[in-house]
Amino acid sequence: MRAASPARLPAVDDAEAGRGGWWQRHGARIKQGLTWLFFAAVLALLVSHARKVDWPDVLQALRGYPLAALALAAALGAFSHLTYSCFDLFGRHYTGHGLSRGQVMGVGFISYAVNLNLGALVGGVAFRYRLYSRLGLDNGTITRVLGMSVLTNWLGYLALAGTVFSSGLIRVPPAWKIGGAGLQAAGAALLAVLLAYLAACAFSRRRQFSLRGHEIELPPWRLALVQVLLSCLNWLLIAGVVYVLLQRQVDYPLVVAVMMVSAVAGVLTHIPAGLGVLEAVFIALLGSQVPHGQLLAALLAYRALYYLAPLAAAGLLYLGLEARARRGA
Repeated sequence: MRAASPARLPAVDDAEAGRGGWWQRHGARIKQGLTWLFFAAVLALLVSHARKVDWPDVLQALRGYPLAALALAAALGAFSHLTYSCFDLFGRHYTGHGLSRGQVMGVGFISYAVNLNLGALVGGVAFRYRLYSRLGLDNGTITRVLGMSVLTNWLGYLALAGTVFSSGLIRVPPAWKIGGAGLQAAGAALLAVLLAYLAACAFSRRRQFSLRGHEIELPPWRLALVQVLLSCLNWLLIAGVVYVLLQRQVDYPLVVAVMMVSAVAGVLTHIPAGLGVLEAVFIALLGSQVPHGQLLAALLAYRALYYLAPLAAAGLLYLGLEARARRGA
């Protein structure tokens, strides 16, 4: 009987082995350099954003408000940020990853605060990947968490914007390309998309779909309904901050409607924090009911309380997480 020949090991290409050795020697330095480059880019964006803020006007607007109104607006803003931080918990449930609720909500808060001020690409995407990868999640899981959070946010928008647009609550300025009938049709379309999503979650037999190599699974209809309700709550809280700062000079449903218009306008213009867009929309739609000076003061106070103050808190929390991760490493 012939002895069995020993199994042959696959030949290792010298060039491939050289590349692996090169990465082992220099990979850590490259990662460290990319990390510092990321920090430098974020710092540059923060400085650029801070230079566009008229700080004397912000302070003057804040001084002109009663303390009780500022406290209520700040409380509503804090509740809104807390609500949005829960959006990533849907991704936790959806993917089944093992991070704690506190870790997930911390990442959600930091990402949302940066997203508001510097745009979705930096806050919603880059910071989530950075923080979640630090906590041990792989890119595929992070992508699914991010997708679930974005979906949750816009489900509430579909519900509220669809309702207020189709109701005819907003009087569209004549200079706008879309008229009142067009806005009502857009609202009906938004509600139709929302109902289609909920119907798919409730009745679709096929639960998994593939989109660009990513597996998408429809959540149960009860979870989808909670997504809609929680997102609606967040949008209503955001509008509540502006309503309080306008000192109730405008009906609350109208403030919600104008906020819905400004939100989609900010997304379409791709301007970080919607600088100038928010103010332009509010002046165009509410300028006939509220003096422009008071309207701009309310929006400046809104930016200070809802954008800038949470950004400062998120920055401190982020530095703490980075320091903890370095000590753990």
